[in-house]
Amino acid sequence: MTDKRFYLTTPIYYVNDKPHIGHAYTTLACDVLARFKRLDGYEVMFLTGTDEHGQKVEAAAKKAAVSPQEFTDSVSQNFRDLTDRMGFSNDQFIRTTEPRHYRASQKIWQLLMDRGHIRLDKYAGWYSVRDEAFYTEAELVDGMAPTGAPVEWVEEPSYFFDLSNWQQGLLDHYEANPDFVAPQSRFNEIKSFVSGGLKDLSVSRTSFAWGVPVPGDSEHVMYVWLDALTNYLTATGWAEQGGAAAGSLYDRLWPADLHMVGKDILRFHAVYWPAFLMAAGLPLPKRVFAHGWWTNEGQKISKSLGNVIDPLALIEEYGLDQTRYFLMREVPFGRDGDFAKQSMIQRINSDLANDLGNLAQRSLSLIAKNLDGVMPAFPGLDDPADAALITRADALLDQLRDAMDRQAFHEGLRDIWEVIAEANRYIDTAAPWALKKTDPARMAEVLAVLAEAVRQFAILVQPFMPEAASRLLDQLGVAGTERGMDQLGGAARIKAGQTLEKPSGVFPRYQEKEEG
Repeated sequence: MTDKRFYLTTPIYYVNDKPHIGHAYTTLACDVLARFKRLDGYEVMFLTGTDEHGQKVEAAAKKAAVSPQEFTDSVSQNFRDLTDRMGFSNDQFIRTTEPRHYRASQKIWQLLMDRGHIRLDKYAGWYSVRDEAFYTEAELVDGMAPTGAPVEWVEEPSYFFDLSNWQQGLLDHYEANPDFVAPQSRFNEIKSFVSGGLKDLSVSRTSFAWGVPVPGDSEHVMYVWLDALTNYLTATGWAEQGGAAAGSLYDRLWPADLHMVGKDILRFHAVYWPAFLMAAGLPLPKRVFAHGWWTNEGQKISKSLGNVIDPLALIEEYGLDQTRYFLMREVPFGRDGDFAKQSMIQRINSDLANDLGNLAQRSLSLIAKNLDGVMPAFPGLDDPADAALITRADALLDQLRDAMDRQAFHEGLRDIWEVIAEANRYIDTAAPWALKKTDPARMAEVLAVLAEAVRQFAILVQPFMPEAASRLLDQLGVAGTERGMDQLGGAARIKAGQTLEKPSGVFPRYQEKEEG
């Protein structure tokens, strides 16, 4: 068992709607990182799942004339289906309606209560059912929540968490952990919010029943965010007998290395969640990353405009690996981005079909045609052009590790594609097809250098495009046990003497369908 461990999570997705591009984007980013870390020798736990409690769910179930449990069973399955269709490699799929999650939520509640951080009082204020959030008078905009959601005046008994006591503790933690929230612009917003003063937080409701019952008070259910955030602990077995014992999943994996979230729920993860954990005497997650939102051809995405992007439709139209690549490459991760069909087609035809696909196809076809498909021996890199290309390829792993640890997925791909461009210049300059008659020994060296470069590219892009990378590595004759990151950077080279099968294209060009 490795001592390198990595625990990362998506938010748990709310089951009042079907999955859209935002859900796919968050989970894809986590999947890419989880796959990379596994290939780099880590024990990984990658968690996703669904958030199934609250007033919205209760109301939606009533409207559909089914029980809340039946409703959530049905909608949660849509998110499971998305993980399968997008090829996500999550280790667990958690549902907040599971018994283990009730146990964990009630355990953290009891801890907070026993430590004097929860008290019974009454709540009076503006509440948005859509946002599952309370707002002050000052936060309202034209009588609506800052999100545009309608609000209603609510007065009811409520338990409160003493959030106001954690302002300095949070600010101290932010100061001591400058990478706790990313991107930096979002971290600045969080610091500003906390510096402005914190109010105690309502953590229970009595106006609906669909939630985790408050221990010792059946009139109340836990407010959805205390329940929801606890899922990250639930999945480690923290609530079970001996959950924190040496060698347990909790002992090995907590605190989480990364919570990946959309920017709309950053406050819950970077303010409320760390405050709950501090109050409970539990370690805090190492990092929270808030990514941006997508627009569609320059327009804000909304159901009323009818321009919601269905990730399954993208896969159907463009291909799974192509969609994965585009979403991770097109926009600097952390910023808002625009989905444009022409940009997608450009990435598929230029980056994938032309740059990497054509490089692999040309190199392997020349080995098939001119060397009877037998892989030539890797040369000693005495030639300056050979050494220049391979030196840059060997450096890519460290560059990718750095980009991954910063969640700069677009930078990692950009670095790889810069060296792919150099490999394309190398093949054009070396012209191995012309060397067959004039210098067959040099031709074999050039083809071996190209095959080695393609081998490294294929290993490096596995987290982003697992299916295409696997087919490419199959064509190169790379064994399944020799596809980890430990095979890069000069630690291994392409193996000579094996006979390769005739190559076939891995990245087809996208042809727009004729109208009519």
